[in-house]
Amino acid sequence: MKISTKGRYGLRVMVDLATTDPQNYVSIKSISNRINISDKYLEQIISSLNKAGLVRSTRGAQGGYKLAKSPSEYTVGQILRAIEGSLAPVACLDDVENQCPRCGDCVSLYVWEKIYEAVNDVVNTMTLQDIIDHAEK
Repeated sequence: MKISTKGRYGLRVMVDLATTDPQNYVSIKSISNRINISDKYLEQIISSLNKAGLVRSTRGAQGGYKLAKSPSEYTVGQILRAIEGSLAPVACLDDVENQCPRCGDCVSLYVWEKIYEAVNDVVNTMTLQDIIDHAEK
């Protein structure tokens, strides 16, 4: 499994929003300048975060984006899945119940399940606030 540039930038965007004044909306231009991402690319990322309900948006002169909740209420997994989709290392683990006709005989399925479990253990327990706290040390 490899996290795309979009996923990495999405996490950076969320950290940026989490470390700005939570009462005010932040413009794309402002975020773009701070984290060095083009406005166009940032718009795509923010769109995914907005559709997932992770950020709030408003239009107009004072428009922009802000977090929908406090940083401690977001897991890294929520953020990455909003942008990346599934974090499963193989397609057969994307479904709740494995649909692969070979899953009963697959000798490597155990490996993929363990990798997926380990990734989920990290991303589902680490919050946006944990990242901010770690960065401040």
